[in-house]
Parts: sequence; structure tokens; C-alpha cells
Amino acid sequence: MSTARPTPRAPAPPPGDGLPWTRNDALVAVAVGVVDLIGFTITIQTELGYVPVTGCLLIVGAAVPLLTRCRAPLLTLAAVLLIGLALNLTVPVPQHFNASAAVALYTVARAKRPAVTAVAAPVTVVVTLIAENTWPRPGLVDTLANTAGGALVLIAASVVNRWQREQAAKRQMLTDRALADERRRIARELHDIVAHHITTMQLMAGGARANLDRNPEVAREALVTLEGSGRMALREMRQLLDVLRAGDEVEDEPTAPQPGVGDLERVVADSCRAGLPAVLDTRGAERPLPPSVGLTVFRIVQEALTNARKYAGQARASVRLTYEPDAVAVEVTDDGEGVGTRHPAGSGYGLVGMRERVGLHGGTLETGPRDEGGFRVAARLPLTADEGARR
Repeated sequence: MSTARPTPRAPAPPPGDGLPWTRNDALVAVAVGVVDLIGFTITIQTELGYVPVTGCLLIVGAAVPLLTRCRAPLLTLAAVLLIGLALNLTVPVPQHFNASAAVALYTVARAKRPAVTAVAAPVTVVVTLIAENTWPRPGLVDTLANTAGGALVLIAASVVNRWQREQAAKRQMLTDRALADERRRIARELHDIVAHHITTMQLMAGGARANLDRNPEVAREALVTLEGSGRMALREMRQLLDVLRAGDEVEDEPTAPQPGVGDLERVVADSCRAGLPAVLDTRGAERPLPPSVGLTVFRIVQEALTNARKYAGQARASVRLTYEPDAVAVEVTDDGEGVGTRHPAGSGYGLVGMRERVGLHGGTLETGPRDEGGFRVAARLPLTADEGARR
């Protein structure tokens, strides 16, 4: 049973290009400054018959702190309110709950606890009511208008927070479901592999018994093979027990021989026929791999080529299989465009399955866009000393 993880209500995106703000923050600040400047210009022109330059500068300045709203919500709100207060005390314009104050309060409501928001909201309403020509007796209409503005901001933030939590819970549920399905599939495949080893052990034991008296050398070779298969089966069974979960339903699906590295050429050929040209490059001294490792390599290549066909568009793919002395590595790359539509940061359910398989063998998996364009999936699966020496 999975436990729901707490989701931040307003995560601060990492700054880009060494700046303390993101591009989205800059766009919000510019948009808010333009909206407030237009509203101020129209209002002050109607009230005074001219537009003071000082007021325009303060209006634009009130939007500047919004650049850091995600990193420091409370400090941003304080800066916006102070600049707005300077505007209200400098220019005889009716007080108002402008866009800068609304965005700053909205950010606090999204990022901070309800107790902090409960203090920030009335402070914002009161400060925006302070003006040169009405304080300390603001009009009833102005008070109601600013209070309603603050309430609408809080309601909007609450609705967005609730929607975000629901979406996060839904994504977590789908991820857990995909993970459970993948683990059941892995368990079924490993079961077939273990069954293969047990069958081999049975045949070797029978051969050794039949030749024990007539040909001891043949019996000895059969026993050596039997010993290796036993070690392999025990290792596979341990991995199987790590994957199985309590409460998983028994599946009655028919089994089939499990694929391995020998089937990579078929997968590459299928990819070419499906519209994604692909090539297979094998490096190092080829040797038999443990069935579970070969199956993991096959599934990684299969999933990576499937994702490339879905998201890479008109592209070419390359599959590189490298036999190392103590490991086997596989890398799938493509040169397609539109990789930004691919699952970001490894959040796709296919990538979840890859990581589950690689983690089962104690390996590493790297996925992400390439600097020269396209996408890359690279995995390295370590082999034990016995596995590395087998021929």
C-alpha cells in the first residue's frame, strides 16, 4: 500500500541562466506592470487632467519585486505594498487594489500556510486603503471593493491549490499503478526464466545419472553445468522474490519464450518497417548473458524505440550494445525534433518500467535530451564475476 506524499503548494522553479528569477516570473512582472500602468494612466488623467511621471515610475516599480515572487513570496508582497503605499501618499489618486498587490498576495496564498495567509490578506487590504486624500477614513465603497478583491484572490488561490493536489494525487496513483503492472510483468517473466533453469537442471541431473558408470567425464561436465544453472536459478529466484508483492493477483496469462539480446535485430527491423530507421551496433566480445539481463536489455531497447516512434517525428535511431568485462551497456539515441514533448525528467510510465528493471539488477539508467538534438536512453547493467566469465 503506497503512502501519499505531501505535495508543495507552490514549488519554486529553479532559476535559469544564473538569474534569481525565471522567464515566467519576468513575463508576469511585465504583464502586471503594463496592466497597472494603463489603469493608472486612465484614472489619473480623468482625476487630474494630466499624468505625473512620478506616479508612472512608482506603478512600474511596484511590479519589479514580482520577479522574485517564487523565491521570496512574503518579501515580494512587502515590497509591493511599500511601493504602492508610496504611490498612494505621493499622488492624489483613489486607492485601489491593483494587479501587483493581487499577484503578490496570490503567490503568498499559494506558497505559505493558511495561518500566514490569514495575516497577509487583511494587511494587504488595509495598506491598499491608505491614501493621501482619504486616510484615516476610507470610503465604504473603497473598503468593500478592496476587501472583495482580496477575498477573490484568496478564493482563486484556494481553488488552484486544491486542483494541484488532486492532479498530484492522480499522477501518483497512475504511477503506482504502472509500477505495479510492470512489477507483475517482471515477476511473470522471471518466473519463466527460473522455470527454464530448473528444466535444465533436471535434464543435466538425468544425464549425469545415466553416464555416471559408463562415462564419468560426461557425468562430470553435466554436474558442472548443473551447478552453474543452480547458482543462476537461485539468483533469479531471489530477484523474483524482491519483485513480488503481497496481495498481487495471480495472472493466468499464457507464457512464451522470453526475448533477449539475440532478438535486438528483430526489434530494430520492426522499427524500420514502422517508419523509424534504426541501426544496431554491437561492440566488444559477444557472450551469453543471464536471461534476466538479456530480457532487461531487450525491454529497454523496445521501449526506447517505441517512444522514439511516438515523439521524435521524422528521425533516425541508433542502438549500441557494448559488452564490457564486468557489465553490459546499451544506449538508444535518436536525432528527432520535438523532444520537449517527451516525458520530462523521466516521468513517463515507460521510463518508470525501465528504471524498475535496471534497479532490479543494481544498474544505472540515464535518460534525457541530447545537446545536439534528439533523445538518449542509456543503461548499464553490472555482471557478477561468474556471469562475466561465462562463455
